[in-house]
Amino acid sequence: MADTATPDATARLLRWQAGLQGTQVAALRFAAEGAHGVRLGVLVQALPEGAVLRAYGTPQGDVVQVSARQLQELAARNAQGGADDAAARTWWSPDFGIGETTLEIEVASAADTDAVRLSVPRLSHFTQSPEQAEGALLPKAAGSCNVDLACRPEYLEQSRSVARMLFVREDGKTYLCTGTLMNDAASSGTPYFLSANHCVDSQAVASTLTTDWFLRAATCGGAGTDPAAKRVSGGATLLYAAARTDTAFLRLNNPPPAGIVYAGSYFGALLQPGTELAAVHHPAGDPQKVSLGTLQRYSVCGDSFCSSSNAADGTYLTLNWRSGVVEGGSSGSAAFVTLGQRRYVVGQLLGGSSSCAVPTGVDHYGRFDLSYRDAIKRWLSPGG
Repeated sequence: MADTATPDATARLLRWQAGLQGTQVAALRFAAEGAHGVRLGVLVQALPEGAVLRAYGTPQGDVVQVSARQLQELAARNAQGGADDAAARTWWSPDFGIGETTLEIEVASAADTDAVRLSVPRLSHFTQSPEQAEGALLPKAAGSCNVDLACRPEYLEQSRSVARMLFVREDGKTYLCTGTLMNDAASSGTPYFLSANHCVDSQAVASTLTTDWFLRAATCGGAGTDPAAKRVSGGATLLYAAARTDTAFLRLNNPPPAGIVYAGSYFGALLQPGTELAAVHHPAGDPQKVSLGTLQRYSVCGDSFCSSSNAADGTYLTLNWRSGVVEGGSSGSAAFVTLGQRRYVVGQLLGGSSSCAVPTGVDHYGRFDLSYRDAIKRWLSPGG
């Protein structure tokens, strides 16, 4: 990205024109040959008051807009979260499913365009489109141990709480995880969102988050995804992160789409080994799958291994599977326990050893009851 690596280099490429609203507008198109999605890492040093950045794939398609004020707030959140100056000031655009993204800058007619100081030193691109990725996964899914959500309609309510996550880490690469929308005691509609600390461990990463909702097979055993699928960009605010239980608790900056469900959480009596649990997740970024498991034991997990423990000391729930497994991309997904006619979140996925080749492997979920008592109750049950 040498042509736009610095503000001076970028400024030399900008061609300012009169906008429709009496403003000044300039745009740069970034294309990655062979890519099926391009996210721009826009490093903003300064913008005139009232300036707006827009990103889009085509002028007729979806447009994402962010104001100078919102970018200032983003930089402040990232800096407060410990990001260095460059990371704090970087806004990552969403991708638009094609091999190019256009960055448009609009300033007031009286603004000094020399006051626009930004660069695009990095981009993150996808080498497969969602359709190609799905096509590549369908033969595997058809013969695999994982079960489409559409084949287990009794989990449709949990499906509406779960989203696929895409985010950019410090290396400039885009990663996949799964997260769950959480209800609070007041049912306020605040978009609290639970995932794993190893997915989102800093505010700078949280700021890059986009979420895909209702991403599930249209029919049981059929090709194609549900046309109701929606993407939400805008990032999130990281409220709490803990390696002890591999917890990331966030608040989405933009509201989720209509039709979602806020999941309930469980922090009551200790679960007993033998308790049946379920997971709704996006393995390898695939449309939603449902896996059914059983609590085997409590565990303590370190950097690279987990060991058996007890309910008093264990910080993770260790499951084995009766149907399906979890995979890369499933990380952060919730485990649900059924109580009466309702299901409640009891933990989020760290990882483990299961796979369709080794269905007897076990997986470990950070205990939600511990993270709730440690900190999350401040948001879900303030004053409680």
